Amino acid sequence: MTRAEQKEHTRRTLLAASRRLFAAKGYGAVGLAEIVRESGVTKGALYHHFAGKAELFRAVLEEVQQEVAARVVAAAEAAADPWDQLKNGCAAFVAAGADPEVQRIMLVDGPAVLGWTEWRAIDEATSAKHLTEALTTLIENGTLPAQPVAPLTRLLSGAMNEAALWLAQSTGPDDLADTQTALSRLLDSLRAHH
Repeated sequence: MTRAEQKEHTRRTLLAASRRLFAAKGYGAVGLAEIVRESGVTKGALYHHFAGKAELFRAVLEEVQQEVAARVVAAAEAAADPWDQLKNGCAAFVAAGADPEVQRIMLVDGPAVLGWTEWRAIDEATSAKHLTEALTTLIENGTLPAQPVAPLTRLLSGAMNEAALWLAQSTGPDDLADTQTALSRLLDSLRAHH
């Protein structure tokens, strides 16, 4: 392995070990010594890549956010019609957010560790960006009534984040399906009626 490959391998190893620990125990219950032990690298190697635990968590959060965004985009792109793309993407977001690992890192610890402003900035660069683009297209093509996109994006994003948080705590076997149905009805109610 070249030196650059070795550095990247160490970084990936640290991210993978940290992600497992943060997802299982939560940010507050994980110490750097445990991350170092779990990843099999030295504390010096950790500090070579990350200034500390918060910076390491931020990198894990960004990775999780990008994975969720990729799942949303893949689900949306599976449909040809822009309306179906929006509905598929929103359903995929809620399903991804219901995953306990994603939920813990992205929706619970993310805002708590980084603060609301920084967490929102990361969300804006991933999920909210795709939602804004989809809604803009639907307003432009007349599927949705003409309206400002920013508040609609925030309202839908907030509803989906809250649904994902609830799903992570819920125990009902039909809760995800019921949430998907409710989300579908909510979205359908927004359509322009010609």
